[in-house]
Amino acid sequence: MNGRQLIRENNSITYHIIFGIMGKNRIIIVGGGFAGLAAGIYGQKNGYSTEIFEMHDKPGGLCTSWDRKGFTIDACIHWLVGSNPQSSFHDIWEEVGLLPGREFVDMELYMRYEASDGREVNFWSDIDRLEKHLLEISPADAGPIREFTNGIRMVLVFDMSGKEAPLWQRLKEKAALGWAMATKGALMKKWMNTTIVDFIDRLKEPLLKEAFREIWIPEFSLFFMLFTFAWLHKRNAGYPLGGSMPLSKALEKKYLHLGGQIHYKSKVEKILTENGNVLGVVLADGSEQRAYRVISAADGYTTIFKMLEGKFTSPALLEQYEKWPLFHSLLFVGLGVNRTFEEVPLTVSGFSFPLKEPVEIAGVTLSRLPVHLYHHDPSLAPPGKTALTVMLESDYGFWKKLSENRQAYLAAKEEAFEKVIACLEQRFPGITAQVEMSDVATPTTFERYTGNWKGSFEGWLITPQNAMTMVKPMKQTLPGLNHFYMCGQWVEPGGGLPTGIHSGRRLIKSICKEDKKKFTVSAN
Repeated sequence: MNGRQLIRENNSITYHIIFGIMGKNRIIIVGGGFAGLAAGIYGQKNGYSTEIFEMHDKPGGLCTSWDRKGFTIDACIHWLVGSNPQSSFHDIWEEVGLLPGREFVDMELYMRYEASDGREVNFWSDIDRLEKHLLEISPADAGPIREFTNGIRMVLVFDMSGKEAPLWQRLKEKAALGWAMATKGALMKKWMNTTIVDFIDRLKEPLLKEAFREIWIPEFSLFFMLFTFAWLHKRNAGYPLGGSMPLSKALEKKYLHLGGQIHYKSKVEKILTENGNVLGVVLADGSEQRAYRVISAADGYTTIFKMLEGKFTSPALLEQYEKWPLFHSLLFVGLGVNRTFEEVPLTVSGFSFPLKEPVEIAGVTLSRLPVHLYHHDPSLAPPGKTALTVMLESDYGFWKKLSENRQAYLAAKEEAFEKVIACLEQRFPGITAQVEMSDVATPTTFERYTGNWKGSFEGWLITPQNAMTMVKPMKQTLPGLNHFYMCGQWVEPGGGLPTGIHSGRRLIKSICKEDKKKFTVSAN
């Protein structure tokens, strides 16, 4: 009688006996992005034997960059929460090995909005300076402006000090946080239920309306925009010099140092299950890998509806995938330019300028162009030159249909590049002749390399519909399936690198609890 027959005959007892022999501590992790690497790192620290299977040939998932003609195109990092050594999240970055040798740059501006009449809205990192500037632009909007900046001040208490801070300071901060939760709970809930569009509707000055619409995704819950400015104000959201890939490589190095294994170019096609238990995975080459536990840190839709064939769902889960909005898919144009842009101030998320007339790019009509200059990071370009990116919301369906005809697809990418250059020429005369490198990534590019559903770059948006998941986190398990788990942006609305690390950490902590063992972060 073989193992599978035993499992069928005595589902629970025999399952545990067999995997007790095979290795109850063995965990397979699908996906080598930040969440998968975090699950691997904390798994190894806590005595589990983990293996990561990653479809790409490098770590990091969406935290990535690539080199072209001496320039580095960065597809992810603008700022990193936890850059301040006094921050509690700085401690977590230390746990996963991200910090050694890392240098951060703090910038005075989050973003600059340039208007067609020559005026500017500067979203300063400093709260007081931001408030003063916005009030100078529109005294008539003093009410909502002060509510916004006071909202930023309110959430400052969430940014706790790390382990190096004196005990009295940490206790004081915990008390302040408790007091804020007790006295400001209703106000926090109000901000959670307020979108950018809701806030814009309260403003009178057209310039401010336009600027606020530009700096954040309209459907996004404003509560979490407050956090971004709070982190910037405390200089806890710096840019790591070198960009994205060094961060991913640092996590990979830590994971391998702890004894973990990564298999690149090893796409998981199916998750094996039987009688409500996970058995392992099937790779694209047809080979099988068995483990007592399987964690998917990969795309949520692919995991649930393809790898698991939709067998383990619930009405609530189906509603999420049918109704919850995603981060928009992107058309991403990376450029290497023989120019320094010294006249343009350093910003966290770039600037936006008006076009002389609307332009249609890949089926989307634009009246403005957002530009992210990397002249704060000389490592991304040769001396005297600059890497820059233009990220535009773009329709996944448009590019998916085009990708069926490679010639048409490549022609559309070239057309998009030429139109972006023509737009940039309006703001930077002569830039066309200065472009030495270009590369265009579409939503299907993101899908091809990361598997992300519809090419979304961060999974679920945080909206009033799901904002309470920040208070009551989503489950990391699926109904009816034992010893299977998920971590990453599909169980943590809002996405982002800290979220990925937190998700993997939270999951391993819960697995330790299942096994009645103490969770530790101290292993080297």
